[in-house]
Amino acid sequence: MNDREAWVLGQHAFGTSFGGVADGVYAAPGRVNLIGEHTDYQQGLCLPAAIDRHTVVAARRRTDRRVVAYSQAQGCWATSPLGDLRPGPSGWWFNYVAGVCEALRPPWGCDLVVVGDLPVGAGLSSSASLEMAVGTALNDLFGLGINPENLALVGQRAENAFAGVSTGIMDQFACALGREGMALLLDTRTRSTVPIPFDPEPSGLTLLVVDTQVERQLVSGGYQARFEEAQAAARALGVASLRDADPAHLSLDGVLLRRARHICSENERVRLVVAAAGRRAWDEVGQAFYASHQSLRDDYEVSHPALDRVVETAMHCPSVLGARLTGAGFGGAAIVLLRQDAEGDFRQALGAAWRGRLPFRAWRVHPSRGAHRVEVPADGKP
Repeated sequence: MNDREAWVLGQHAFGTSFGGVADGVYAAPGRVNLIGEHTDYQQGLCLPAAIDRHTVVAARRRTDRRVVAYSQAQGCWATSPLGDLRPGPSGWWFNYVAGVCEALRPPWGCDLVVVGDLPVGAGLSSSASLEMAVGTALNDLFGLGINPENLALVGQRAENAFAGVSTGIMDQFACALGREGMALLLDTRTRSTVPIPFDPEPSGLTLLVVDTQVERQLVSGGYQARFEEAQAAARALGVASLRDADPAHLSLDGVLLRRARHICSENERVRLVVAAAGRRAWDEVGQAFYASHQSLRDDYEVSHPALDRVVETAMHCPSVLGARLTGAGFGGAAIVLLRQDAEGDFRQALGAAWRGRLPFRAWRVHPSRGAHRVEVPADGKP
């Protein structure tokens, strides 16, 4: 979705829902994580990229202290006084909005409409995208002067405190700080970021997202268990986080050994992909994708049969360089690095793997900019 499309969509939805014109329209991208999965809550390295699918928030200031919001995707309204924002039922979309509003404490309330083309539950950080779109809107409308890094931390706290998910900072940082044609090397210990050129298209390649449409439920699923197991592994090794563990001396057994082994090896794969992308050694990038998926499937146990089938299909297609699940797992999406002219063949192979009934969606993605105010088109028209 480009900025013109976002502006038109946001203003139309706002007019339909509230009447009148929004004071501003704001877009925040989703993200794919290229490599570095489940490392961010262990002070590790990761390499996400913002993508050209967005959550769009159209917003208008109110003269009282109420937040009134409508989600087009959910088809429902929510409202609360600014002074009485609290978590609602588990999985409720308004938890993300309320958490950001509670942290930012704007002087007045606002009307918000949430629209966009980023699928929910696909592992593309729709929650962080919503947090960053709402945060960017409030920051701009009320002149709060918060930089993108701190806005990302606000989103993480909202996710932890209001949505009940113990996420690290990767998703919010990617959605807030993304850059066109770049991935973001994020050191979650220091919170430092380095833009890394990641543009396979000049080499005749493309990055495809395959959404299995197996919706994840991170609060009730295994995400919290993996978080706690990683913490337990770090404690057993006597280190502050698994970032400090020596991969050659993991004196653990069973589940904790597998959890620690994944995180240690995944940090190394991040370094490998950064170096390989810099040399445009896309074959090496693809092989790291496959190795990451195997580790996530076997050592971290967060894959899903639908994700495994996508990756197995990719491995049997000569035109595919690599594939892996992206995001927390337990369903959601995979990414596939393949030749641009082979996308049709790969889709056909996927169809054969599902006996002609395709229960998924697939589309190309491109590294894109982070959350921002959408400017009115120069001609002021749709």
